[in-house]
Amino acid sequence: MLELTIQNQQKEFEIPAENKLMAWAEKALLQDEDSQVTLRIVDTDESQALNKEFRGKDKPTNVLSFPMEMPDEFAQALDFKLLGDLVVCADIVVQESEQQNKTTEAHWAHMLTHGMLHLQGYDHINDNDAEEMEALEIKILKQSGFENPYQFNSDE
Repeated sequence: MLELTIQNQQKEFEIPAENKLMAWAEKALLQDEDSQVTLRIVDTDESQALNKEFRGKDKPTNVLSFPMEMPDEFAQALDFKLLGDLVVCADIVVQESEQQNKTTEAHWAHMLTHGMLHLQGYDHINDNDAEEMEALEIKILKQSGFENPYQFNSDE
């Protein structure tokens, strides 16, 4: 089971209903143990500040993942696993969904799935890891009724 705490720090864009956010995050939870994740939805200023501080990139981004790291003796004392925090920039999700001719809902589902996989140790730094992660994303999103997020028609 997943406990998802949602913090909506931006007020400009409508976000999907909490039950949808929860369902998408739960589908991307690939482990059986009870887990906790905080989802923070931010504006471009906060996204840019976090991206600059933690990734050295001075621009806003769609999703940032901050996996929880703690000593084993603390982790073993908990009845659940603290996976970490996801930070999603609502403005970037809307912009990208328009650029990629996707529904905003489909892109939100993709960002939650993508971020949840990062929290569980998946990455896309090299080609093999990227292929594995993308295949998982496609499979998970299909279970929610969404198309392959990597096949889109761009207006550019």
